[in-house]
Amino acid sequence: MFTTDHNNHAGTVTTPGVVIPFYVYAALSFLWAVFLLCISPAGRYDHYFSPHTLAITHAMALGWGTMIILGASHQLVPVLAEGKLYSHRLAYLTFILAGVGIPLLVYAFYTFNMGVPAKAGAILINSAVLLFLVNVICSRPAAKNENVHVVFVITATCWLFMTTFAGLLLVYNFTHPLLRENSLHYLPLHAHMGIVGWFLLLITGVGSRLIPMFLVSKYTNIKQLWWIYALMNGGLTGFVLLFLYVRRPVLYFLPVACLLAAIVIFICYCYGCYRERIRRQVDGQVKISLLSVLMMIIPLVLLAAAIGFLLTTTENTALVLIYGFSVFFGWLTAIILGMTFKTLPFIVWNKLYHVQAGAGKTPSPKDLFSSRLFNLMALSYLLGFLLFVAGVFAANGGVVRAGAVLLLLCAFLYNLNIFRVTFYKPGWR
Repeated sequence: MFTTDHNNHAGTVTTPGVVIPFYVYAALSFLWAVFLLCISPAGRYDHYFSPHTLAITHAMALGWGTMIILGASHQLVPVLAEGKLYSHRLAYLTFILAGVGIPLLVYAFYTFNMGVPAKAGAILINSAVLLFLVNVICSRPAAKNENVHVVFVITATCWLFMTTFAGLLLVYNFTHPLLRENSLHYLPLHAHMGIVGWFLLLITGVGSRLIPMFLVSKYTNIKQLWWIYALMNGGLTGFVLLFLYVRRPVLYFLPVACLLAAIVIFICYCYGCYRERIRRQVDGQVKISLLSVLMMIIPLVLLAAAIGFLLTTTENTALVLIYGFSVFFGWLTAIILGMTFKTLPFIVWNKLYHVQAGAGKTPSPKDLFSSRLFNLMALSYLLGFLLFVAGVFAANGGVVRAGAVLLLLCAFLYNLNIFRVTFYKPGWR
């Protein structure tokens, strides 16, 4: 069906034209999602199944988080596997299918039209994920031995496909009763396969390689990483089985305990990298990335509290809403904000200067973006995140709106820097 073109590219470097469009698309999606957050009436924050909330969640999960991870993965998987990307054509098709499918699905949720737009969007997204999975798996044989980071990526991508396929079933279930229960019933299952299986597992696996690299750290502990892998997959698999067959909320604390143990081990791993770093000065991008690791604890605590409410009274929708916000606008966004300006500038720099490197004076990758814009972005992000969470907790629409506006400023500054890097010309200052 597809012929591989991986022999056309030397080394482990993926063509920048494959990767950069994902970054630009993700940046614009982030801006659009936060704009929707700003214009959504405060009263819409009373339930996570409202059309506006579903649209914002999927714009963040797919347009923002997933697209930028897909783009970065096309660059990183060959590095992790010590080989080449199997096919650049599959990567381009992945971008096109996902790029068309995501806005269709977000529009469908925003208007709550579960007809043709939702179904077409879901089919296109599933097709894109399947192509990405094929590309990742076929890139794996180049690895000289079993690489824990590659195993993380492949397993996370399998969870992503299960997540999007479950989403496809839920979309069809609105108009054709395919499942025993309504779509709202299965929403926690769909959400947590994506949050834990895709985002948490992949970010942990890739982050465990990038963080020591950016810290210039000699720390390594493969045993810790395999424990993290086992606990995350074991906890998520346990949750899926409990949800489908047991349905006793008190038992959900067991998967949560597995995830807590995995995150604590990962925090210890990152601390070990920080403690044994060779470069003593840590730049702002890595600081935000390390902060995001600590922020992983926040949604886990909120999840445990939400389970506690299920046991004592009824579902606390405000708590569930803050839980979702802390995932997509919390640790996920924080690590993307930090890692973007460690990866994209290098990709563009390599495109512009790899031939000249060593032959004369060239700017460094960090010169391609504005540190001032980055610092303002980081400040507006932290203040916006804290204000929004505080506003929802206090049921104060004014504070919620102020937090959303600051997050919009953050997204705008992020986009300015993204476009500055993407269209950088030699000789700029």
